[in-house]
Amino acid sequence: MTAYAFWNNKGGVGKSFLSFVAATEYARTYPNTDVYVIDLCPQGNVSEMLLLDSEILMDFDDEMSLIDYEFLQSNYDIIHKLIGMTPRSTVAGYLEARLNSPFRPIKDVSPYVCRPQDFNRKLPTNLLLVCGDYLLEILSEAIRQTSQLAVPVDAWKQVVSWIKDLTIALRQKSGNRDTLFILDCNPSFAIYTQLALAAAENLVVPFTPDDSSRRAVENVVALLYGKTTGDQKIETYAKINFANRAKEAGLDVPKLYTFVSNRVTLYRGTASKAFEAVNEAVKNTVDRLYKDHRQIYTNPSELPSERFIEIPDYHSACVVMTVKGIPLDSLQAGPNPIGRKSIQLNSEPLDKYRKALTEFVSYL
Repeated sequence: MTAYAFWNNKGGVGKSFLSFVAATEYARTYPNTDVYVIDLCPQGNVSEMLLLDSEILMDFDDEMSLIDYEFLQSNYDIIHKLIGMTPRSTVAGYLEARLNSPFRPIKDVSPYVCRPQDFNRKLPTNLLLVCGDYLLEILSEAIRQTSQLAVPVDAWKQVVSWIKDLTIALRQKSGNRDTLFILDCNPSFAIYTQLALAAAENLVVPFTPDDSSRRAVENVVALLYGKTTGDQKIETYAKINFANRAKEAGLDVPKLYTFVSNRVTLYRGTASKAFEAVNEAVKNTVDRLYKDHRQIYTNPSELPSERFIEIPDYHSACVVMTVKGIPLDSLQAGPNPIGRKSIQLNSEPLDKYRKALTEFVSYL
């Protein structure tokens, strides 16, 4: 069993999209492996992508952009159906059940899992989903308070392990089949993000080549491990960190696995100078951390900047995939109709995009 959490302390860096690509491509490449996506973001973006019926064509208002239009109505109906089941067939349904019996693992977790292929026929049958749910945000305070109970003495450890318990139960559900877990996280370091990270062995950190992403990467390391590149003010607070509490409780935290530079602007086939400069700044940041804190990396014998993956910016392809729920292997060059609009995907940039994303999935 291998579990990857996709997280950065900054929104809009492509965590959900890369989770979608990783899950769909891995499931297609390895049909004998059950690939589980656990959506631990209240917005449920990766669930929206997976549950879209890609055969449905939707009308768009010419005055609205594709991103702004409420194009997901058919998909919302699917999610609302899952939410309306008893119990809720979502991650919030599972967490509600845990709140009702905080210190007793649930043996049968099948009510909380769905098969996206039932709704999106282009997806592989071995891809499974624990759907996201807006109720997750509402439940977070109850979960946090439960983790602070004085009895039992290990209440925090048991509560923070709830999603890890879920992965164990799902692994048992898969029997002799191999399993892979993709956990899509919210940017905040809320309790539900901590549950996701405690369930993962490896951490994938997507970022966009801008300075706010560099600071967010530093926050990831400070929040999760209590390590910094020398900022004394941050170090003062980082000492009261998740990793120290997890260590005291005997709970493992994920290691930094790889960094994905997403939406790189290319100029004549290579990254533009501005984007390359910021990319180098992020590499320098993680390499400086590596010199003093090798233990937080999955592969401590390799400089982390050597494991950086660059994904070129091809917004049109990303829109087609996310709007229609089309996995990478089914994406075609040429005109792609979406309602009354048609998005043209050109062969050369699409091939580069596909190659970069395929290389990223091959790292898992």
